[in-house]
This record gives sequence, C-alpha cells and structure tokens, in this order.
Amino acid sequence: MSNEPFILATGRRKCAIARVKITQEKGNFMVNKQELKEYFPAEVHRNYILKPLQVSGLEGKLTVSAKLEGGGKVGQAGALVHGIARALLKFDEKLKDVLRKEGFLTRDPRTKERRKYGLRGARKAKQYTKR
Repeated sequence: MSNEPFILATGRRKCAIARVKITQEKGNFMVNKQELKEYFPAEVHRNYILKPLQVSGLEGKLTVSAKLEGGGKVGQAGALVHGIARALLKFDEKLKDVLRKEGFLTRDPRTKERRKYGLRGARKAKQYTKR
C-alpha cells in the first residue's frame, strides 16, 4: 500500500484522456467537478467505470476525482477505467494480476482511421465507371 497522500494516473481511449487522482479517504467519485451519476447518467457506463474498484475490493474505500477531455461518453468511460486501473496499480502492486486478467491495464488501441487523399473518407473511393 502506498503512503502518498494521493496518486495520479492517466488513462486513454480513442480521443479521450482521463487524468485520475485517488486519495485514501472514504468517499465520493467526482468527474469534471460533478458527481459520477450526473456526468454519466447511463447506468451501463457507471457500472463499467466502477468495475476496477469492485474487482480490487476497494469500492467505497477510496475517493476518486477525474478530469476528462476529448472524445464521447463511451471513449471517456473507457479512458476513466484505464486511468483508475493504473492508479490502483500504483496504490497497490499486488492488484496487478487481478487488473491485468480483467483487461483494465491494456490500452484499447482502436482509434478513428485518418482520411486519405484521393478518397472520400478513410477507405471509401469514388465509384468506378467503365464508360
């Protein structure tokens, strides 16, 4: 267990970046200075975000505050999960196997493919005409 007053970690997914700060106080979960329930009204996202804390057995024992930038809600939720998992790893090295097994420490590399010149999008080309 870490003796530091707080732990910082960064999580990424698609274009979203989450800067996560964890303290050892019992308490709340703040995202961009709002409660988790306000920022992520969909229960699916909230359950996904709280999964690393549930798996590690630290739900309700830590205060989490995060600053999210870029992307949409799904990307931000994924970035937040990645950031929380990295912060928990700094908090307690023994959690590495549990978090790795659940896939929380792996950054999802899928991002939007860039548009190429001569094409209408990343891959869509103009329709070929023979005559």
